[in-house]
Amino acid sequence: MNSAALALTPTTRALAWCLHLLVIGLLALAAGRPVTGASPHAGWIVVTAAACGLAYAAGPVLPGVRRSRRAAALWLAAVEVCWLMLLAFTPDAVWVAFPLYFLQLHLLSRRAGLVAVAATAAAAIAGFAAHQHSFSPAMAIGPALGAAVAVAVVWGYQALYGESEHRRRLIEELTATRADLAAAQHTAGVLAERDRLAREIHDTLAQGLSSIQLLLRAAERALPQAPQNAARYVDQARQAAADNLAEARRFVAALTPPTLEGTTLAGALERLCTTTSTRHRITARFHLTGTPTPLTTAHEVALLRIAQSALANTVQHAEATAADVTLSYLGDHVALDIVDDGRGFDPARLPAPDPETGGFGLAAMRARAQTLGGTLTIEATPGHGTALAAQLPLTPPAATKPEACP
Repeated sequence: MNSAALALTPTTRALAWCLHLLVIGLLALAAGRPVTGASPHAGWIVVTAAACGLAYAAGPVLPGVRRSRRAAALWLAAVEVCWLMLLAFTPDAVWVAFPLYFLQLHLLSRRAGLVAVAATAAAAIAGFAAHQHSFSPAMAIGPALGAAVAVAVVWGYQALYGESEHRRRLIEELTATRADLAAAQHTAGVLAERDRLAREIHDTLAQGLSSIQLLLRAAERALPQAPQNAARYVDQARQAAADNLAEARRFVAALTPPTLEGTTLAGALERLCTTTSTRHRITARFHLTGTPTPLTTAHEVALLRIAQSALANTVQHAEATAADVTLSYLGDHVALDIVDDGRGFDPARLPAPDPETGGFGLAAMRARAQTLGGTLTIEATPGHGTALAAQLPLTPPAATKPEACP
């Protein structure tokens, strides 16, 4: 059975009702005229027309007619037999052939439908000629023209229906694709925000807590012999806690770090070196080279966080006595170098990041640089200190999406 006959839409339902009404009207015409004209076969005509109508009415209520081409063919054969019997009694039955064309073309395959339409047209022509007791080419024009019109209408409708179904499927695929794209974008946004928060937590809260821990340990060691030093360490730990609380509130609200408010990046880095030297047993010095140029907030935040993380690693792991932080403006690039005189390490033998022991700092710094189209390089040798260099282009590549400012 044709797919066009399977899917009922408001348009196809309206056409089906028009076809039903046409069949009923033509059968009534075929039965009514002999009765009003006192035909000798009026009784048989009425009975045959009624039988044809009942056979036709059985089709729409039989579910197998729509689902099975074989059932549809059997039903059409029954209707065709009733129609041939009616055609044998009255020439007016020739008009019923027109709706039969549509039924055959809709319910049968294209080849079978054409054969059925040709056979019905031939039967209509032969029946009408038999009633007229003669044959002329004009008798064949009506049934043949009706068959041609039916074929053109049905095939044209099926082509339009197929195109409409194709467009409907394309729209459904487009809608599904848009939903998948929206879900993917949402997931990417969630992951990007999770990555941002992870880096901010590492570079602020985690490093701050480590600094507080070091200060409190120093206070604990100083308590027996130098209570005044212990008090100073405790005060510095309290200040570090207050600073990190402010940082936490800022990056949760996606605002600029407080250390960058009201100052330049160079000023923030110089203050970072001063604070680090005050709180820990290390001399951190800041250097500025080149002519400062305005930077985007994303660049300033990234470079500040890299410096914070690098100095925190130096304090916690390097056992260094001095560290130099250099901010360089190199025309179309800006560079940040952190060099210490600590014990160094082997970059090829770094432990994997672990939630218990840490190890996320270098990965976070590299991710910050790469987000802005820059690079991060590390040079370290055991026993000879460490040099870290971050370089960012002043104009990130178009394909690079700057990270949200904390």
